[in-house]
Amino acid sequence: MGATESTNRTARGGRGARERILRAAEELFYTRGIHATGVAALIEAAHVSPRTFYVHFPTKNALVEEYLRRLESEKSIAAEAELEREDLPPAQRLLAIFAPIEADSPTLIRGCPFHNAVIEGAGELPEVARLAQRHKQAFRDRLVATAAEAGAADPDALGRQLAVLFEGANALAASCNDAQVFTDARQAARTLLDIALGAAPGR
Repeated sequence: MGATESTNRTARGGRGARERILRAAEELFYTRGIHATGVAALIEAAHVSPRTFYVHFPTKNALVEEYLRRLESEKSIAAEAELEREDLPPAQRLLAIFAPIEADSPTLIRGCPFHNAVIEGAGELPEVARLAQRHKQAFRDRLVATAAEAGAADPDALGRQLAVLFEGANALAASCNDAQVFTDARQAARTLLDIALGAAPGR
């Protein structure tokens, strides 16, 4: 076996194959969509052989599920990660999730990957739906906890309202590819915060 052939085989398999497949899934599933991304495209992007792909992921659905689990446990969604910032007071963290996108950005707005996966699954991928529901509930819980930390009069109501606003903004921005949606949502969130904090005892 020649050196070049040996190197190619190493690149197509080896210890990093699973990681390369997951990285390819993160990129292609989010930018192109799950249905539009075939196994052949994933294999090409990950530089693995079909055999190596199926050793790690027996089906494409198995990869979709692992892609979402990875987003949940290792690759936090940027906007949602704003709730964990230690350099901002709680009220500002609640507003930070509505960070505006540059209006002239060439990147197509794709919205929430969990939402997208459920929509594409169309009720045929129950594990994907379960993962998305768990993620969304955990996000609502974090919003409620942050609202309580901020001193909201009714943190449960405020957290749920901000969740609806955030999810709606993501869906509308993706549907219309309109960055202005997040600026509008941030202004609405500020109004909700002002009311909730103003109604708190002692304020």
